Parts: sequence; C-alpha cells; structure tokens
Amino acid sequence: MNTRVQAIYHVRADASAIAARARAIAVEQSVEMPLSAIEDPEILSGIVGDVEDIADLGGGLFAVRIGLAAATIGDDPGQLLNMLFGNTSLHADVVLQDVILSPTFAAQFPGPRQGIAGLRARCGAARRALTCSALKPQGLAPAALADLAARFAHGGVDFIKDDHGLADQAFSPFAARVPAIAAALRDVARDTGRATHYIPSLSGDLDRMRRQTALARAAGISCVMIAPMIAGVASMAALARQFPDMAIFAHPALGGAARIAPELLIGKLFPLFGAAAAIFPTYGGRFGYSAETCRTLAANARAQGALPIPAGGMTLARVPEILDFYGADTMLLIGGSLLDAKARLTAETARFVHAVAAH
Repeated sequence: MNTRVQAIYHVRADASAIAARARAIAVEQSVEMPLSAIEDPEILSGIVGDVEDIADLGGGLFAVRIGLAAATIGDDPGQLLNMLFGNTSLHADVVLQDVILSPTFAAQFPGPRQGIAGLRARCGAARRALTCSALKPQGLAPAALADLAARFAHGGVDFIKDDHGLADQAFSPFAARVPAIAAALRDVARDTGRATHYIPSLSGDLDRMRRQTALARAAGISCVMIAPMIAGVASMAALARQFPDMAIFAHPALGGAARIAPELLIGKLFPLFGAAAAIFPTYGGRFGYSAETCRTLAANARAQGALPIPAGGMTLARVPEILDFYGADTMLLIGGSLLDAKARLTAETARFVHAVAAH
C-alpha cells in the first residue's frame, strides 16, 4: 500500500513565508507538536507530514502538496477528514483543495454502491439522463406528501426525493411518511406501468438512521438520502456497508462550512464514503459555484462511478443547456420550479421528462 496520502491545499501567504507556512501545516496535520520534542526517529521519518511541493498560483495564492502517513488514518472516513484538515480548517488562509489516494488505500472505503449503473437499471434507462424532483414544503402531513408524490409520478419523473429539511418531525413522522409515499407510488406504477423511485431523507444518530433505512427497505424502497456533513461521513459509510443494496444520495447541506473545495468534498469524498449519487448546486442557480467547479465536481463523481445531480434553482428552460454541459450521465433535479406550476404540476413534470428524453 502507498504509505502516503497526498493532500493539496490552497494557501494565501507572502512568498517569503510560504515555505514555513507549508511546513507548519504538515506538522499540524500529522503530529501537532514541536518536532524538537520527538525522540523516536521512526515517527520523524514515517509519521510527520512531508512538504512535497509548493506551486505559485499567482496573486499571493500557493498550491501546497503535503504527504501524510496513511497509517494515521486506517479505514475511518472521519479520521481521513481529520488528518486532512482537522486543525488546519481553523486557519482562514487555507482551503483543502484536493486529495490523491492510491487505489489500494481508497479500496478500504465503501465507494459508491449502486452508482451510475445501479440507478440506470432501476429506471430502465440505458443512455438518457435521469430526472428527479423534490417533496416540499416542510409542514405537509404524510397524506399530502403522498398525494404530491403521486402527481409527480404521473408526470413520469424517475426519482422523487424528500426535501433535505424533512426529517422525523411531528407534522410528518418518518415511520408514517415513508410507507404512505411508497404506497402512493406503487398505485401510480400499477396505473402507468412505469415506476418512480422515492428517496427518503435520513436523520438522527446512526442507530436511528439504521432503523429508518430498514423501514424504507421493508416498504420496498431502494434509495435513501443523507447529508454527510450533518449526519457524519463515518455514519454514511457504515450505512453503505450495512445496506449495500440501497443507493445513497448525498446532500450537500453544510458542505460550505468546511472550506473544503466542493469538487473534492462532494465530487470525490462523498462517493468514496458510499454515495451512489451526489447532489450539488449547479452554476447559474441560486448558489455561487462556477461552471468550472461544477464540471470538475461532476467528472470526479463519475470517475468513481457515482452519478452527479446538479440542482439548486434549476428551471425547465435550462434543461437543454444543462444537458449539453453535463452530458447524459447526469440526473437533473428540478423542484421549486415544477411546484410553482400548482394545479399543472403533473403536466409540467411531464414536460420536464419529455425535454430530457428528447435531448
């Protein structure tokens, strides 16, 4: 096994100070103590981080590549994040930009179970892009959400996910909501001959999410959604290992709080830790990701077999542009724009599905 994990940081510093700054990061992210206090030569040579490269990106920004000992990480996703960026994330001048992992090291993590191929198989869609919408707003009771899901399904959408804010609230308990929506979608499938897949949102601690996943499976559901930065990346990996038949959709909530580049966090790490699909805010929507960030993020996800899902304020009018940009190995997620059709929701959903299929 490659004994080093290569972490790439973007650091703002004066040229005269960058070498010392890079060395400080290497020490902080490995032994976190003065090297003069370490007497064991094997720790100094094998555990202390190495500054492998410093590249001047211009404008006072530097790319710093540091080698970290894989032995300090093991197969724990949380420990990987800790060793990559735990203490250094507290310094405002540093962004964790990328990580280079050997295939042998990466194989310790679950990876995207039921990724692009599995999601396509669920829909019987070998080549076209997939479609998805969202159940909103919070506050609706299970029966109302089930009715909304049925209207989406009659429009032909492939997947319907919970709004990420739906959890286990009193107005819509998970144990009542999930069977109700699953039953409504089965009824539509009997009428239309076409299945729409529901993605319930998991919440709570790992034990609760395990119970929720088991309940979803018992209701005939094969997908769940997790916000890894809220639920914990180790919890997502544990669920991926325990339920390999379930496709996990990773939601980006709180992903902007960590100063980890989204193309790394969402595009690389979430799939590494078990996400079959990665939801992210696309360029031109209500969030600020650039087109290049989105392109790299999507490519990183696909490189691991996970399906990218651009979202965040998308509209039906943008479907051709988005498909031209991302290509067919993509799931388009349009929520609020369809819901705004109100009484015409099913017809507007059908227009969305047709636009994707015809592109």
